[in-house]
Amino acid sequence: YTHIRCRLETGRTHQIRVHMAWLGHPLAGDLVYGGPGVKGFEGQCLHARTLEFTHPRSGERLRFSAPLPPWFTAFLSTLGPPEEAESGESWH
Repeated sequence: YTHIRCRLETGRTHQIRVHMAWLGHPLAGDLVYGGPGVKGFEGQCLHARTLEFTHPRSGERLRFSAPLPPWFTAFLSTLGPPEEAESGESWH
């Protein structure tokens, strides 16, 4: 497994899943696009930490953040300690 962080300008869950599979890196738990199953949960290992968009009516810039859910954190802990990114930033 590889834990990656992506900064997307646009994208929906399906697009992310398809593109990652096409690159040869299907998401863990994504049985539809060839990802390995992960014991203990159903669904893909995919989480949007932050979503930001302009409200279509008010024009207000909205930003929402959420921590990793416990099941995802538990899965990552089975992979061992995180490596530092090239920028020196920790990925979780």
